[in-house]
Amino acid sequence: MFKKGLFILVMLMFTASAFAGQGKNSIQIKGSDTMVNLGQAWAEKDMEKNPGEFIAVTGGGSGTGFSSLISGTCDIAMSSRNIKEKEIGLANKKSVNPNEIKVALDGLAVVVNPGNAVDRLTLGQLAGIFTGRISNWKEVGGKDKKIVVLSREVNSGTHVYFKEHVLRKNDPDSKEEFLPSALMLSSSQAIADEVAGNSAAIGYYGMGYVSKKQKAIFIAKDEKSEYEAPTIENVVSGKYPISRPLLLYTNGAPQGLVKKFVDFVLSKEGQDIVLATDFVPIKK
Repeated sequence: MFKKGLFILVMLMFTASAFAGQGKNSIQIKGSDTMVNLGQAWAEKDMEKNPGEFIAVTGGGSGTGFSSLISGTCDIAMSSRNIKEKEIGLANKKSVNPNEIKVALDGLAVVVNPGNAVDRLTLGQLAGIFTGRISNWKEVGGKDKKIVVLSREVNSGTHVYFKEHVLRKNDPDSKEEFLPSALMLSSSQAIADEVAGNSAAIGYYGMGYVSKKQKAIFIAKDEKSEYEAPTIENVVSGKYPISRPLLLYTNGAPQGLVKKFVDFVLSKEGQDIVLATDFVPIKK
């Protein structure tokens, strides 16, 4: 059944854009790469339960999701950040009314190669590393080796969240940016693969992407605070300092097949899928 579901999804990637907002039995969902595996898991289960319905899920980043919602080429945008005022303005000019729905929580994991001796950092040290003020692993207790900084590309909601909450420390007046030499990669999986093969690399992505090929760093708010791992329990309790909501956006209140899908996502079965894909349910 899993393979059948993936086959349907692949076929729809080529055809569903023609049906977005038109076909009564199809939905096009685009956006956050952090959420793409979760979205595909929801879609596959929904299609399994409703064989006559077709749901295509593709990534590209939160910004891509919003652009698609505004242009009318998708029915639902997935996002790991809140929509910006500028995007709302563009939407309203096209008579699109973005409607936000919180569907899960995510802890943002900071990862290094398992061979790296460093296993804990403060938010201040993270900001230093990703802005370039800290450039060698020996400055934070590791080997004498230049740090290779990896980031998601600027269109990613994960990139925006990390910059605003870690680099800029939630200060709206801060102008901190990623160091110019940071490698901007197109997906969470690309960062995971690079970290797995590069002992000097450090990157970040949703905790659902962490595998044995990467090591998640324990993070503390400051040197006086406890270092916490990116686990479901720590995200729910608020102990882990880098966590965020995962969101769906529709054009106005969801209706028809879109409402049916959103209701499924928020149901116990849909929230069980959230948990099974290593994210945090918003409903028990």
